Amino acid sequence: MNDQFVNTRGQSITIAKSFMTGIFGWMFIALAISAVTAWLFATTPSLFSLLYSPKGGMNILGFIVMLAPLGFVLAISAGMRRFSASTLALLFVVFSVLMGASLSWVLLYYTSASIVKTFFISAGMFGFMAVVGYTTKTDLTKFGSIMIMGVVGLIIASLVNVFMHSSGLDYIISFLGVLIFTGLTAYDMQMLKRVGMQAVEGDETTRKMIIFGALSLYLDFINLFLFLLRFFGDRR
Repeated sequence: MNDQFVNTRGQSITIAKSFMTGIFGWMFIALAISAVTAWLFATTPSLFSLLYSPKGGMNILGFIVMLAPLGFVLAISAGMRRFSASTLALLFVVFSVLMGASLSWVLLYYTSASIVKTFFISAGMFGFMAVVGYTTKTDLTKFGSIMIMGVVGLIIASLVNVFMHSSGLDYIISFLGVLIFTGLTAYDMQMLKRVGMQAVEGDETTRKMIIFGALSLYLDFINLFLFLLRFFGDRR
């Protein structure tokens, strides 16, 4: 009986590791797609002009591209049951391209050295919190709920500051953004580990959850990077 339990648990751990490997694989692919797309738009005037007017402001297509990733996040979340894993993967790839295009301004607004520096800082913080989330025995469910409420608060505060143009509020939003998405990284890792322990290798639902998990961690990393960039980014 004990041997059967050990074998079953060992198998679950192996599947969970394979599950997480798939998630990080898709996450890194998405980040690479976004990085290449951002570079192409930032270095190709004809592409950049599709999103920004000659005076520097964002045009109508630019606003559409900026808001489109949110639509894809909602589509992927809502389509978990209705869409196939292949469809979700395609949506995730298109989402990554749109995110890269919408973030192309970062490469023009900040120096390359500060972007690279911030990327490695973000990667270090993300990696550390991912390990904490995966290994901790503390239940982070309540903590995660608070972090999700914090994201809603960040969105509201950011919208308010669009009209206020307060540098003090912007600093507070950036500081809280770093804390919130650092915490969400640990929470999401723990939740995904639990899903992975119950996953069936090769199952369609498992493949869908891999895409959704990659999307969650991608958003955690990108938001952490952007908020840290406000502190460590050097403007051109």
